[in-house]
Amino acid sequence: MTLDELQAEISFLLKEMESQPEDRRELYARIHQKLNEFRALGLPLPDDLARVERELRDEFCAESQGR
Repeated sequence: MTLDELQAEISFLLKEMESQPEDRRELYARIHQKLNEFRALGLPLPDDLARVERELRDEFCAESQGR
């Protein structure tokens, strides 16, 4: 997958997150997968997407611990 294709998919994911916030766990899994593709290719992670991944991960961890 090319960098342009990855960036287009990231754009799509971020727009989807805004329009369908109820499916946050699925979105997290898809974001995580895309970031792993960036990592595998040795590309720098898009800051906004990495931030969203961290925020969702922290939110889900807090939920699972009853916070």
